[in-house]
Amino acid sequence: MKLVDAHVHLSDPQYMGKTDALIEDAKTADVVALVSNAMDYATSIEALKIREANPELVHVALGIHPWNVNVLKEGELEEVLKLIEEQHQKKNLVAIGEIGLDCKYESIWESQIMVFDKMLQQAEKLDLPVIIHSRGTTEFIVDMLQSYNLKRVLLHWFSHPMPALTKAMDRGYYITEGPPAVYSNGIREVITNTPLTNLLTETDGPVLFRKKPFNGEMTRPSFTREVVHAIAEIKGVPAETVADQIVENFEAFFDRKLC
Repeated sequence: MKLVDAHVHLSDPQYMGKTDALIEDAKTADVVALVSNAMDYATSIEALKIREANPELVHVALGIHPWNVNVLKEGELEEVLKLIEEQHQKKNLVAIGEIGLDCKYESIWESQIMVFDKMLQQAEKLDLPVIIHSRGTTEFIVDMLQSYNLKRVLLHWFSHPMPALTKAMDRGYYITEGPPAVYSNGIREVITNTPLTNLLTETDGPVLFRKKPFNGEMTRPSFTREVVHAIAEIKGVPAETVADQIVENFEAFFDRKLC
């Protein structure tokens, strides 16, 4: 059963020195694709290095996370935009991400909007998919995206509200869900209401999941196996059917054929 982790942060400082173990875990678990999402310029450069060392397994999304908007160095936004264009020309990235808006950082709301807009414009220009963070802002973002010509949109860790999910599905957006699919009634409701053809699996590592069966262990790509089984239980279909469809979804969304 082939698995994919469509949203992880291999270049996060918390994973420093652990990348080899994560790659080995992925291979052992038959995880055939990891999309390493950057958060700023430094993690973008590191993600590209990890991909260079593991080109068959690791795919890269470059961008500026809304959490990092308030600590951007002078000129960093322009550096990331330039890097995205350069690496797109070299076919070294599959998406722009992780980008978006976060309600927790209301004090920098205008700056978040400005950075998000620049990233979305770059996605339009280069015809790249976007991977979006939308904590507490999903409804706003789903409405906002209508102003852009974006062909492929992925809402990472979608949790609510359900009306926004309906709009997203009507537009052909994708969502990723991770380990909470095993134990969160809210996430399980989202999965229930999302066609299997619009779903992808993720871990969002290094985020920790303290409930069973994860028990606060270091988040690893192999956790996606539990996610696939949870989706299969919710949908009432075999796990192999879910896994196969998610691989197809990955290939369609990221325009990459997996081995």
